[in-house]
Amino acid sequence: MRATVSWQDAPPDRDGLRSVCYDVAYKPDGSQLVTGLGNRVLVYGCQDGALLHSLKAHKDAVYAVSWSFEGSRFASGGADKTIIIWTSEAEGILKYNHNESVQCLAFNPCLMQLASATASDFGLWAPEQKSVQKHKVSSKVLCMGWTKDGQHLALGQYDGCVSVRDRTGGEKVKIQRGAPVWSLAWNPNKRETHDVMAVGCWDGTLSFYQLNGMQVGDDTRLGFDPCSVSYFGGGDYVVVGGTDKMARLCSKEGTVLTTLCERGSWVWCARARPGHNAIAVGSEDGSISTHTLTFSTVHGMYKELYAYRDLMTDVIVQQLETDQKVRIRCKDYVKKIAVYKDKLAVQLPDKLVIYQKIESDDPDDMQYRMMTTIEDDLKCNLLVITSHHVILCMEKKLLLYTMEGKKERTWSMDSVIRYIKVNGGPEKGEGVLVGLKDGMCLKIFIDNDFPMELVNHGASVRCLDMSAFRKKLAVVDDNSAVVVYDVKTKAVLFEGKGANSVAFNSVYEDMFCYAGDGILSIKTADFPVHTQNLEGFAVGFKASKIYCLHNISMQTVVVPHSWSVKNYIKKGDFDGAYAVACLGVTNKDFMNLGLAAHWGMNLEVARKCFIRCRDMKYIDLVADTEEGLKKGEPPFMFRALSLAYQRKFHEAAKEYAEGGRADKAMEMFTDMRMFDEAKVWAEEYAKTHGGGDISLTDFVNRQAEWAEETSDYESAVNMYVQAKKFEKAVALVGKNNWRDKLVEIMRVLDVKDDAKVIQQCAGHFARWGDSSHAKEAYNKLGDHAGLMTLHVQQNQWDDAFALLKQHPEYAEKVHLPYANWLADNDRFDEARGAYR
Repeated sequence: MRATVSWQDAPPDRDGLRSVCYDVAYKPDGSQLVTGLGNRVLVYGCQDGALLHSLKAHKDAVYAVSWSFEGSRFASGGADKTIIIWTSEAEGILKYNHNESVQCLAFNPCLMQLASATASDFGLWAPEQKSVQKHKVSSKVLCMGWTKDGQHLALGQYDGCVSVRDRTGGEKVKIQRGAPVWSLAWNPNKRETHDVMAVGCWDGTLSFYQLNGMQVGDDTRLGFDPCSVSYFGGGDYVVVGGTDKMARLCSKEGTVLTTLCERGSWVWCARARPGHNAIAVGSEDGSISTHTLTFSTVHGMYKELYAYRDLMTDVIVQQLETDQKVRIRCKDYVKKIAVYKDKLAVQLPDKLVIYQKIESDDPDDMQYRMMTTIEDDLKCNLLVITSHHVILCMEKKLLLYTMEGKKERTWSMDSVIRYIKVNGGPEKGEGVLVGLKDGMCLKIFIDNDFPMELVNHGASVRCLDMSAFRKKLAVVDDNSAVVVYDVKTKAVLFEGKGANSVAFNSVYEDMFCYAGDGILSIKTADFPVHTQNLEGFAVGFKASKIYCLHNISMQTVVVPHSWSVKNYIKKGDFDGAYAVACLGVTNKDFMNLGLAAHWGMNLEVARKCFIRCRDMKYIDLVADTEEGLKKGEPPFMFRALSLAYQRKFHEAAKEYAEGGRADKAMEMFTDMRMFDEAKVWAEEYAKTHGGGDISLTDFVNRQAEWAEETSDYESAVNMYVQAKKFEKAVALVGKNNWRDKLVEIMRVLDVKDDAKVIQQCAGHFARWGDSSHAKEAYNKLGDHAGLMTLHVQQNQWDDAFALLKQHPEYAEKVHLPYANWLADNDRFDEARGAYR
């Protein structure tokens, strides 16, 4: 991690008093910083360190300051035995006194209640009280602090006693230390199950206690006397300042991690800025400085296994695909991490620890055991691990060590090494990619003394990666350029800009991604680059998952390859499209690919896609297509059938027509009972291809048949007439006794072509007793015998004998039936004459 000075100030001595910064306090929103220097109270703006107020209200040195929990007030107290309460606008509104110098102040974190302490007592003030409640103490109070819930107050005393009081001042717990307790602080983390207090004693120790007085862990030997102890990062860390003139960062368990800053004299106070990674430091020489802390990411990655530092002392190994995690507590400052297969290397300040994953039948079980330790402070810039070795990078050198700490090999480079990465290989013979500042890209094998040159990029290398089959090398340089080379020919295959990282797809040779400037770019084969918004670094790419490191967190970004599949389809490369689709696309994409492959008659890819979609209809279509092609049927027949399956009926009809099988189009429409669409298409086809309306007539006839099947007889009759299927129309009309409709049909029939149908019409009229229209039908036919039979059947004897005069050849058809009629009507004499 790194600490940089944001701003600093060193006000001169005034009014004959030394300017010593004993205490600082941040406003809860982190916008202002208040401190006491000499007899003045200073208020600074935190953004740029501008002095907002210089308040001269105390008559002697100011020892303590504190902000109320909601930021409306702050308080100051000091050697003049006076406490002043100020508004946030720096207006003094209240003053009260102690009998001795005020040593420390602390506002309750939950209530408007102020605690103040001197060498002989401490007081509790609240706005609703008429007077300050004061309580005697056994020794001089040097520091104080409230628990996060504001229910208990701890007093650190000169005699080494820590007295824990309730909110009314009653003592609940007493902790005895062996030296003056100069500083203490309660952990503000609300997720902690117990209230934990950090205690800094002037015997050079840092210790921790629970609210009940039980010590947590052992004392931490600091090597100096702590003057200030405060929590940082929401309670994850402790900042300690003291007589060694430094402010240090410790873990919440007390492990000293790193030095944050070094001042010119004792550090009396160091406080965290709320909501920011920053601290304010006050010193004996009167200087005030604020420092911004930048936490660097310490991590290692191998395929989907990601290991990273947490809380500076822990290592978390995460399986990115399953998001399973395991925490390894190193209990020391973690400087470097490397991971490879089942090995994990963790560099601590004075040793290198190697862990090995415990073999288990459960693939989700992630447990590591300590394998070996190299007891040496191995200085290095970069660290990687292989199956049996660790490799340390020191400027221009790579050092190869066994797991037991024996140095086996050294490689010396001509330039500073900027990047190293294990690139797989057999055990004890792994390859390592090396990128140099002068642009040289190398590959070394750990069992070989001689590096192998890959390409000379010409610009300082920032990141390297190799494709799955080791045929391509991607380089990102300090100019944010990304270049992909053919390893064998050294030819440039691709150039891009705005990159901070690059990663090849580990399961697909012709795909890689690079990130930078808030954009993630994905390049597949020779297709255009696909981009989407994404902050961070692309550190891994497998199938459809891109692993992106943003700040200190790893994100898994799922990127469906739909656009690549579409590009392959446009190119007609269905095998390539299927290979990319298998990396991760939706069922819809597989269906579209299957349809496109079927259209292109790549039936193997089509079958695979439809099987993935579990669509039996299209699987059967592929089988039918294969069988049909073997029989010599043209491909267009099955393309049209595929379109019909997709309900693209007009396109299917067009495909049939272009193949010369318009009849199949008609069959399709009628099978689907899409008669209106059939008419429109048939008319269009007739116009574009010439010819009459045969196709249309056929459609209408089929539509009529469908109407008849569904008992829509009236529509069926009309459509049969339209299709000139008069016989069927007349049969339906006769069945339904529609006399008027039959007359209409009979009158449009042609005697030459439809004589049989007219005969049927006459029969229906006769059956109904409609002799008038029956006569019309027979007359239209010129059927005198039929007309004669009609007259006889209707007992229309006058008409019958009149017709007989014209056609005497029908005498037998008239006389005998007439005689029978007369006999039936008791007209026997007339009947005898007729018989003769």
